[in-house]
Amino acid sequence: MAVMIALIVVGFVVVVVLLYFISIYNALVSLAHSIDKAWSNIDVLLKQRFDELPKLVEVVKGYKLHEQQVLENITRARSLLQNGGTGAQRHEAENQLTMALRSLFAVAESYPELKADASFRELQTRISELENMIADRREMFNEYVNTYNIRLEQFPDVIVARMMNFRSRHLWQIDSAQRQDVKIAF
Repeated sequence: MAVMIALIVVGFVVVVVLLYFISIYNALVSLAHSIDKAWSNIDVLLKQRFDELPKLVEVVKGYKLHEQQVLENITRARSLLQNGGTGAQRHEAENQLTMALRSLFAVAESYPELKADASFRELQTRISELENMIADRREMFNEYVNTYNIRLEQFPDVIVARMMNFRSRHLWQIDSAQRQDVKIAF
């Protein structure tokens, strides 16, 4: 009788530990998929921005030819995105495009006739909205990555993570040069 009770207790403990292991595994899988979804949501917005940029560039081209460098930077960054590449290359191209757009909008401030153009204003508003949404999604992406990475290092999750070969993810980051103010010279 005592042996039977001991076997039931051991069996119960094994089942509880197994269920706990499964719950940790499922939580890690869920976070990993949330990270992938967040990245995909960023891609959706980046594609929308990518599609809007040629319209904006065309509107600006008609105004000031000596601002060609700003337009070339946008075109170059857009081309890098179109050619694909690794995640790090795409990440860098996205950062370059963001900086080029900031420069373009700063240049536009110097030309009242450009700022008054309805097409430019509409496109600027649309792209500014997309930039804000992209920034929000990047924050969400970083939040998921941070939560995931913390779980990978916490006990007992670290045991499950190592057994199931979960790897940490990288946060969205920009280059230190992109943390500085954009300087526009005329």
